[in-house]
Amino acid sequence: MDYEAVIGIECHVELKTRTKMFCDSLNDPDEKHPNVNVCPICLGHPGTLPTINKAAVEKVILVGLALHAEIPEYSQFDRKNYFYPDLPKGYQISQYEHPLVKGGYLEFKSADGAVRHIRITRVHLEEDTGRLMHQGSPSTSSGRPTSLVDFNRAGIPLMELVTEPDVRSAEEARRFGEELQLIIRYTGASDADMEKGQMRVEANVSIRPKGSKELGTKVELKNINSFRFVEKAVLYEIARQTKLLEEGGKVIQETRGWDSVREVTFSQRIKEGATDYRYFPEPDLPPLLVDQKWLASIRAKLTELPWQKRVRFASEYGLDDATSEVFIREPKLAEFFEEVVSELEEWIASMGDRVIKSKAIKLASNYITSDLQKLRNETGALVDEMNITAENFAELMALVYENKISSAAAKQVLGEMFKTGGDPAQIIETKNLTQESGESALQNTVLELIDAHKDIAEQVRSGKNPNAIQALIGAGMKKTQGKANPAVLRRLFEENLNLKRI
Repeated sequence: MDYEAVIGIECHVELKTRTKMFCDSLNDPDEKHPNVNVCPICLGHPGTLPTINKAAVEKVILVGLALHAEIPEYSQFDRKNYFYPDLPKGYQISQYEHPLVKGGYLEFKSADGAVRHIRITRVHLEEDTGRLMHQGSPSTSSGRPTSLVDFNRAGIPLMELVTEPDVRSAEEARRFGEELQLIIRYTGASDADMEKGQMRVEANVSIRPKGSKELGTKVELKNINSFRFVEKAVLYEIARQTKLLEEGGKVIQETRGWDSVREVTFSQRIKEGATDYRYFPEPDLPPLLVDQKWLASIRAKLTELPWQKRVRFASEYGLDDATSEVFIREPKLAEFFEEVVSELEEWIASMGDRVIKSKAIKLASNYITSDLQKLRNETGALVDEMNITAENFAELMALVYENKISSAAAKQVLGEMFKTGGDPAQIIETKNLTQESGESALQNTVLELIDAHKDIAEQVRSGKNPNAIQALIGAGMKKTQGKANPAVLRRLFEENLNLKRI
């Protein structure tokens, strides 16, 4: 029997606010010393009262607006009751029946280029739990290991997003997570760094016979800390469930963890249902009312989103999908690119009709996404840490476009600019890298190389191996230390070898 996967995604995101969700303790998940950012409220001491963090509420609403969702006027916090050592109150303040955000959708392109439309069920706000640290070696007289609790994270604002079961493959689960991360970063809600635990992805995976409308028994996958592992975990779980059903077994509703070393899922516990948590309205917090005036002020903070930037970069700059995506995924680099284009606009205007704008922009985007990115990857430099200014980068592009330096020389100049922040014209002069385009100056070089490489020259002249002319051009570039204009070299070689130009 052929089966299809039916997958729903749940994402938890730690919001970037100054203080925690219901108290004034600092929201600093990176704090190294345990139990420093705590107070009686986030520690759950009797008699304490929570207060709603307005900034956290606005960040969740911003994400909802970015996902085309409904923002209800009435919202309410609830108590989610369960016991675990890292939950100091014995319950978690969350939302259930009346979340901040309802509905909406997220779109992305799958591997085959098809646009996938994933519906959002809800986005709500809650508080995070503490962090458990287990000591592996026995530390008591009884010889039993111990567990320690750090409450620095307890009470941090946590956004939870739940989708409809619209995802159909492991690859789609990964792409959904990647696109959601971009939206969260663009809205400023969170840095959403999975390695730091700021974003956690869980996948509810089930399979069913193809063509069936009934949902299979879902298994929740937890403890996944990268999008690559999300894809691998879902792939494994689909295969596990398929094999189980084909062998006559039965899938049970449970929570399974992901072992990234063995690359397998493993059973953790039987999955709880909503009734197990005994939700009821939080008695210490009033209902939250979002009026139209407040909603309008939040909407005004919404900046350009990833999908909007994709459309604009394609129409305004003519960038292909792959190049555009480099900028979409790193807004600071996109900002640098647009500053370079702005500087080029002035140069283009001064050159008049001799310069074609689209070619200059493409040249700049290619150098940024290849050569500049290579230098950044080698050094780990952030965009804000680069010595290169947009003005100097644009000047270098103008010099390359005008054939005043070769592409090989441009790489040298770019490397020097990256190290020192120097002016490209000055670097070119100091290193004597000006491109030689004069035919009279290069004629002797061409004749010498034809004489020195008679075998190759004959292969080209006779037509046996016309592509061998590239070897001659390469030799010319080497002899002139990269200063020769390769187009001029090619023309001179063709003329001296009596080749007809096509």
